Amino acid sequence: MKRNIVALIYDFDKTLTDKDMQDYGFIPSLGMTPEDFWRDCNKMAHEKKMDGILAMMYFMIERARGKSVLTADTLKELGKDVNYYPGVTEWFDAVNEYGKSKGVVIEHYIISSGLKKIIEGTEIAKNFCEIFASEFVYDEYGVPYWPAVALNYTSKIQFLYRINKGIFDVSDDKNLNDSMEERNRRIPFCNMIYIGDGLTDVPSMKVTRLNGGHSIGVYADEQENACKMMKAGRINFMAKADYTKDSELMRIVKRIVDMLAAENDLMELSLSQYDKSKENF
Repeated sequence: MKRNIVALIYDFDKTLTDKDMQDYGFIPSLGMTPEDFWRDCNKMAHEKKMDGILAMMYFMIERARGKSVLTADTLKELGKDVNYYPGVTEWFDAVNEYGKSKGVVIEHYIISSGLKKIIEGTEIAKNFCEIFASEFVYDEYGVPYWPAVALNYTSKIQFLYRINKGIFDVSDDKNLNDSMEERNRRIPFCNMIYIGDGLTDVPSMKVTRLNGGHSIGVYADEQENACKMMKAGRINFMAKADYTKDSELMRIVKRIVDMLAAENDLMELSLSQYDKSKENF
């Protein structure tokens, strides 16, 4: 267990960005508005009793059929059009430097119901150790024809355990589910900070919090959803989705890092004193 590693785990849509990733370029390329796309998608999911994320992926394939707007390459290109909340592009280096000043290694992860290829095409993709997100199976021409991975609000939880155990291959279920002693796990839950905005994050936020980690609910303008999560005991903190250096979100994350760094120092001291006591007596 590496107690000096702190994992910052983010949702993507409306956590780091101001709207769903499909809204920026993909939906307009279909000649639809985001409102029409999501209304029709949700209607189909309800009528066919489908999982919402699988419905979205199916709906994307069906609506794009014959239009040449949905391939692995075009999805990556769409990542260039994503807009971020204030300070996001500078956030990662700033947090990394702060962690380094405290003797802590910061690692950043994405756990998103959105599409992995779009996230991989963004300018911030390089900052993440791993991007866990929904993904298609592609044919030899790069055209998607089947879901490879679909992350809904409950399936997100498994990726917390993948980060916890250091098992990043999504096809490796055996090692993920095998018993592993706490001391052998790569990052303890208490060293995790989960940042999300809403419904698909709730189970992961609560699991993080209940296992000793910290969950932060972010909001754009309206605080109502974050307040509900706070009152329900699903998050530890709430803050505006402002990632600039003097924001409340930055202050919260720095204080958590301070606490974890202090706990790590105390653990090192305790272990050192324990070893000396064994040698001397």
